[in-house]
Amino acid sequence: QVQLVESGGGSVQAGGSLRLSCAASGLSRSTYCMYVMSWYRRAPSQEREFVSSIDRNGATRYTDSVKGRFTISQDNARNTVYLQMNSLKPEDTAMYYCKIEAANPWCSTGGTYWGQGTQVTVSS
Repeated sequence: QVQLVESGGGSVQAGGSLRLSCAASGLSRSTYCMYVMSWYRRAPSQEREFVSSIDRNGATRYTDSVKGRFTISQDNARNTVYLQMNSLKPEDTAMYYCKIEAANPWCSTGGTYWGQGTQVTVSS
């Protein structure tokens, strides 16, 4: 069945870089699915917030705090979504979660799927 596996988290110093990956399995490849792949994060004592998303056409969105520093992308088969994080700041420290969603009823694997999260820690 559908699974999302995140990787790439770790500890870096401010100004460093990390590349997060989210590999999906069990998703229908139908063009009706129109998946939106996104990254969210939850910092200590804060609610989960949207970070970035990419749709099947490659259109991207970013929260203001990461614009110019983070880049979201997907592989050719659209099985994996990436988040390249550059110029990391301590305030980027959070658990990062992958989310894939297809709301179209013609998609056999429609629904919302979350990964377990990968920890990113940025020290000053």
